[in-house]
Amino acid sequence: MRLILTALLTLLLAACATQGTQTSGNAAGANATANSQFEVDPSLRKATADQTIDLDHNSVDALAKGQGDLWGRIRNGFQLTDLDGDLVQTQLNWYTSRPDYVQRMTERSQKYLYHIVESLEQRHMPTELALLPFIESAYNPQALSVAKAAGMWQFVPTTGRDYNLKQNLFQDQRRDVLASTNAALDYLSRLHDMFGDWYLALAAYNWGEGNVQRAIARNQAAGLPTDYMSLKLPAETRNYVPKLQAVKDIIANPQMYGLTLPKVPNRPYFVSVKTSHDIDVDVAAQLAELPLDEFKALNPSFRKPLIVGSSESPILLPFDNAQTFERNLRAHDGPLSSWTTYTVTTRETPAALAQRIGVDADTLVSINKIPAGMRLKSGSTLLVPKTGDNVDDISADVVENAVLSIEPDLPDTRKVLVRVRKRETIAQLALRYNVSIGQIQSWNKTRRTSFTPGQTVFLHLPVDKAVPVEPAAPRLLQAVAEPRATGGRVERLGTVHVDAPTGSGGIIKVSDQIDNRAPVRGGGKKGATQSASQGATQRTTRGGKAVGIARNTAPAAAYTPSARSTTVAAHSVERASSKTASKAALPRTVAVQAPSEAAAKHLAAKAGAKAAAPAVARVATPAKGGKNPVKAATDAHGKPVASAEKSRKKQDS
Repeated sequence: MRLILTALLTLLLAACATQGTQTSGNAAGANATANSQFEVDPSLRKATADQTIDLDHNSVDALAKGQGDLWGRIRNGFQLTDLDGDLVQTQLNWYTSRPDYVQRMTERSQKYLYHIVESLEQRHMPTELALLPFIESAYNPQALSVAKAAGMWQFVPTTGRDYNLKQNLFQDQRRDVLASTNAALDYLSRLHDMFGDWYLALAAYNWGEGNVQRAIARNQAAGLPTDYMSLKLPAETRNYVPKLQAVKDIIANPQMYGLTLPKVPNRPYFVSVKTSHDIDVDVAAQLAELPLDEFKALNPSFRKPLIVGSSESPILLPFDNAQTFERNLRAHDGPLSSWTTYTVTTRETPAALAQRIGVDADTLVSINKIPAGMRLKSGSTLLVPKTGDNVDDISADVVENAVLSIEPDLPDTRKVLVRVRKRETIAQLALRYNVSIGQIQSWNKTRRTSFTPGQTVFLHLPVDKAVPVEPAAPRLLQAVAEPRATGGRVERLGTVHVDAPTGSGGIIKVSDQIDNRAPVRGGGKKGATQSASQGATQRTTRGGKAVGIARNTAPAAAYTPSARSTTVAAHSVERASSKTASKAALPRTVAVQAPSEAAAKHLAAKAGAKAAAPAVARVATPAKGGKNPVKAATDAHGKPVASAEKSRKKQDS
């Protein structure tokens, strides 16, 4: 009996052990199946977009297809600490209230997510960074911001060049899926190494590393924490990481927020291929049997309707269309490209160039994106249709150095410096030179609507158009005192603007031309009156020496005997003697006095005299302090009046 019970117990224990082993095996098998869902077939890793397949020598037949869902693979790679707070909740509310926007954004990301996740895993970087293009551009490779940032990762031109993203006439790699992703991950890795924190690295990616460093330095100086949430940041950067956290929460559990994510296969969406021949974009799409919009979405970096083979730019094609493209490319026997380049040697309009080289003007303008009203500068490179005798592909040198330089199609101008007149407004100045007020402000880099009288202003006026005559600046008479042997002269070098005389005497206005070669003759009252009526030179004489003044022929400026000591200020020039021509006198300002009525009668009484005393002049010398001049009496030759009086007495004796 005891033996029977022992045998039954042994059988029962054996049965339990067998059932436990089977249960453990089933659990292990289930775990293995779950893990294999997110594993990538080793053969599939050969299909990463970084390894471009050269269709001239290889094939895409060996590439395999993966299994599983890419969203689960992304969730398994989350590494960043979750951020919580009101900012995150605000962004969550924004996304969840716009399910259509989230749907479009996630569907657009299907083309590029696998490549980005694969690149992040190879670099051991958090897969949260694969969600960053949702924040930057909504996964639109054609996105362009107001700051000229372009592509999925929103590189500005300068940062793009820093990370070797080509930007030439034919291609902008800031929009290239492969090149821009590689540059963005390089940039983020460098920022993480710089700050040691992914949140600070993300803030620097949005705001710039220099700004973040200065914000950290300010907090350190104030004894404050230097983490992301403690820094003083602009509003966009302050919400940058909360936006990423909100997208992360939605991807982690979309059902919680009432959203549905599209299924994204855990395999490459596209294959990167290349060919050494130029090929038109529409021809490539036809060979791949792919809609043109779909082709451009995968290859957004090409700026022209031509893919230049010499640049070795990869062509991205959907995985299912790669074999079709390869097969059709090998069977194609016609021309692959219909475009070539033309370099302009002189300035000319697109219409004139199109007529000269025999192409359609509208095609030339649209293909090269030339704005209306612009003309081409010398050295510009244009894309033009190929002719029958030009079948060569575009060289790499042309691709690297091609530029398109344009300028407004306006007449050639010259830079002119003008002076603003008294009481002249900017509108009057613009009207006088037939330009606009805005042009004057732009040329002079100002927003002012008025100028100071006498201020100089820059204008750009047509070369072949005469410039309006600018009124001459006031210039005074220049009196030359010569030795007695040659007699005195009055030379006029410019226009003199002086006030007109008053009723009892005043200032004579001098504005007519004077012959500086004619000597001044002596004369009395008759000669003076005749000269005054004819607009000639007024003369006073004593002893055969003369000092003259020039005046206008206008009646208001005419000299009358009742005028009192009419004065004309004149700039003196160098006094030179016929005997000592090499010796020049110092310049000085002379005030010449015209005869009064009494003096005129006195001169008429002595008209027959052989000699007369020279007229008295006064030299304006600066007073102490340099304010008002003190007039010292001199004769017409500049000698002190005392010496002139002695000379007269000596002659009378």
